[in-house]
Amino acid sequence: MSEFATTAPYYAAYRPGIPAKAVSLLTKAVASKEHPVLLDLGSGTGQVPLALHQTVAEIDVVERDADMLAETGKALVGLPVTVRLHNTRAEQFTPPTPGWRANLVTICRALHWMDQPAVLSLLNQCTAPDATVAVMGDGSLWTARSAWTDALRTLIQEYTGTERRAGKDKTYAAHDRPYREILAESAFAQVEKHTIGVERRWTSEQVIGYLYSTSFASQAVFGDRVNEFERQARALLDEYASKSDLIENAVFDVLLAHRA
Repeated sequence: MSEFATTAPYYAAYRPGIPAKAVSLLTKAVASKEHPVLLDLGSGTGQVPLALHQTVAEIDVVERDADMLAETGKALVGLPVTVRLHNTRAEQFTPPTPGWRANLVTICRALHWMDQPAVLSLLNQCTAPDATVAVMGDGSLWTARSAWTDALRTLIQEYTGTERRAGKDKTYAAHDRPYREILAESAFAQVEKHTIGVERRWTSEQVIGYLYSTSFASQAVFGDRVNEFERQARALLDEYASKSDLIENAVFDVLLAHRA
């Protein structure tokens, strides 16, 4: 079973998009291109290409989960750009035509799921000489630290165990190397980092939907106890929300990498 089984509709509806400042950085990266081509790896349900569709002429979306990719197709249908959907792993992406080259590659909240050296080697073969590889991401409500997120994580652990889950049958393998170091060992060794502070205000309904979009708290992870968990989670969230807003203070990092 995929780590993200059952999550696609919740991912499309409840996952936060990328901050406006990140969109601005990515837009500037291809501003001088006459016909910019975007390659989005590990796209989820297409939040990045949806945010950038007015900036580029072609979009190639790579997502291994067929249900996620179907949601991406719904989100991008009718846009005035060429969109191609690739249901495959990032490591196995094949350019759509001979001579195809991406000007901008985006990997958002996904590089930790990939064979990183293999992906970066592949990108060295299918990107324009001055291409930008953007690796982006933030934490999650699992890693957030506040009274309400700590209480929520404790509740999840009562159902799933103390170790973070990665789908129903696996535990999460934490990524222990900075992405900047990994990029520095690739062809894209010239790296600049941008840190964007983000304040998110959640409702109880949004938090539940978000949890069901994750690999650590999907409906599949809870199995036949999902209704019991949801009742307890809603009660916990409503209690905290009655005292103060459910606020998450996140940090969204953008690494923009180029060939040295």
